[in-house]
Amino acid sequence: MTLTLTLAPDTRDAWALLRRYRQLTGPRLQHAVEQLSEPVRTIARFHFGWCDENGTPTQDGWGKGVRGALVLASAQAVGGPADQALSGAAAVELVHNFSLLHDDLMDRDRVRRGRPAAWTVFGEAQAVLAGDGLLALALDTLACAPPPPASASATQELCRALLKLVAGQGSDLAFESRAEVGLEECLTMAAGKTASLLAAACALGVLSADGAPHQVSALRGFGHHVGMVFQLVDDLLGIWGDTRATGKVTGGDLRRRKKSLPVVAALAGDSEAGRRLAELYALPGPLDDGDVTRVARLVEEAGGRQWAEREAVRHWKQAQEELSRARLEPEATRGLLALARLITQRDR
Repeated sequence: MTLTLTLAPDTRDAWALLRRYRQLTGPRLQHAVEQLSEPVRTIARFHFGWCDENGTPTQDGWGKGVRGALVLASAQAVGGPADQALSGAAAVELVHNFSLLHDDLMDRDRVRRGRPAAWTVFGEAQAVLAGDGLLALALDTLACAPPPPASASATQELCRALLKLVAGQGSDLAFESRAEVGLEECLTMAAGKTASLLAAACALGVLSADGAPHQVSALRGFGHHVGMVFQLVDDLLGIWGDTRATGKVTGGDLRRRKKSLPVVAALAGDSEAGRRLAELYALPGPLDDGDVTRVARLVEEAGGRQWAEREAVRHWKQAQEELSRARLEPEATRGLLALARLITQRDR
């Protein structure tokens, strides 16, 4: 199924930009991972799709590279060369993949990008170590970058995003065992878990190009709202997406009774469907396939799906407003919006 959030005309420019930025970031990313020692290096390379479990080279793809692309596009948007921002692009992709390695284990997700999650192949402890290694590489990559004028600020930007990411992930896990979760605290969780790194990616790009403070602030805000749209769409795909397209098991979040944004919005409404949803979520024992189907239907009947789609549109408009504060050249604005459209209109 393809989600139809009508936010912008098309995403053709975004795919071309993303391919170009991905080609720039990939070699820097591989160079960083090669610094890891065995067996952690093979686990990391497997996670990125560069080898199989025996270390034999493969080309399964390391993801779309959206966060790294935002770094490079933000740098170019304020007049800096892309190669000056490559360390920042590699750093945010390393942080993102550190979080994926750990998230897959914490959430017991067995599939990542259509392949077995690393912890299912190499064990939980080794997957944790691989994630730790990527985090260390991210900070090292940023620290060893060519001397941009604001290197200390760049490191601080990434570390603050990391702290928010950890706080968001902690809240997400805590919500699973709580009977009630407020919509505002769920939005705060999403801002930390997902939007913080996209916000930092945009800010890092501006910092690497020595952009003006108001541009750092505006693009950080732009990235935050794009990140919120990203999470809202991700939650929608997690319930109503196509496993063949997403590479993740649809309904997995519901099976674990996760308090995703559409679910919390549905539970917050005063509706019969919301009350039946709460009763189903409160049942002891695992939810079977029939329960998951009923939960998805109740979330929709209680208005959770409609709320999430409206909220995505609201954050998209705020992203555009933040971008206008940066006072960029029209072509730069179009490039960043094209990348943002790719996120907001994705089906995977």
